[in-house]
Amino acid sequence: MIWLHWSLTGLFAVLGLACVLLTVMQLPGIWLMLVLAIGVQLADVAWVHGTEADAGWWAIGIGLGLAVVAEILEGAAGAAGAKVGGGSRRAMWGGFIGGIVGAILGTPLIPIPVLGTFIGAIVGAFAGALIGETTAIHKPSVVQSLKPAAGAAAGRAVGTVFKISIGVAIWLILIAGLLIR
Repeated sequence: MIWLHWSLTGLFAVLGLACVLLTVMQLPGIWLMLVLAIGVQLADVAWVHGTEADAGWWAIGIGLGLAVVAEILEGAAGAAGAKVGGGSRRAMWGGFIGGIVGAILGTPLIPIPVLGTFIGAIVGAFAGALIGETTAIHKPSVVQSLKPAAGAAAGRAVGTVFKISIGVAIWLILIAGLLIR
């Protein structure tokens, strides 16, 4: 039955890499990868190794912790970029919400596979922070609002790069955890 173990791990490696690509598209690829790893681990415990398969559970736990960190980093990066650019709380929230809306709208409107969603998220963070800043109580001009908006866009880009990097690390940790016996 060791062939089943290797087959499941190999299948996970391929599908896990596809999940990392989903993360580039601003989709919940890391979470899907964790669900796949749990399925492979359960199959491994049930059909191959029995209760000896403890390293996989540790890898899944580490992956879960890293996934939470990745989500926090990505979400906070756009807002932090707006704040570093001198933006108001409205600009921070606008950048956060705009990034999500931009990712959703960017997928069908920018017909570049994978990058359309990423570009949409950055443009959305910029537009959301710009709208948030120009509608703030102190009513800055559009020119004054460009710096916080650019900061939100840059922050979103950096946050996404961090999330993708963490996604690759999770993928490698899960493969190692599934292989170790």
